Amino acid sequence: MSRVIIINIIRFFVLVFLQVFLLKNITLYNLSTPYLYILFILLLPFEIPNVLLFLLAFILGLTVDAFYNTPGLHAAACVLLALVRVLFISITVQKDGFDNEPEPTLSLMGFRWFFTYAVILTLFHHFFLFNLEVFRLSEIQYTLTRVVLSTAFTLFLMLMSGLLFYRRKERK
Repeated sequence: MSRVIIINIIRFFVLVFLQVFLLKNITLYNLSTPYLYILFILLLPFEIPNVLLFLLAFILGLTVDAFYNTPGLHAAACVLLALVRVLFISITVQKDGFDNEPEPTLSLMGFRWFFTYAVILTLFHHFFLFNLEVFRLSEIQYTLTRVVLSTAFTLFLMLMSGLLFYRRKERK
């Protein structure tokens, strides 16, 4: 097995474990809930085939759905996240740059690119997830507040984990 495959398998189980057994019980005033498990999709290698990306996103979402008792909610949001990831990477990353930067991590891509990438993808995920959860336009203000605060909380945890495992590398 390739080193990248083993790292991503370990990352999958660690992030799902953290989400289900630790972060599920953390909520700030019923407005902000961190969803760190989406970091798995964000950190998958650039050259992963789209079919495999969507399949992994669906499996990740179904796994979280099984523990949250939300049939299909997280799976749908994760598949949308995978779609937005494909679009964002196709717009911002040059195709010939994949050899130098194999995956979109904080240490390889730099703070500005990774932060923009994480903000946009997390906002899409949370907006879709919370709107599916509520499914009422009458509560849009409450939903938007949850989206913004949960995105901030999730991004804080993503950046802390990124800085925890940060390795400075020279970009060519």
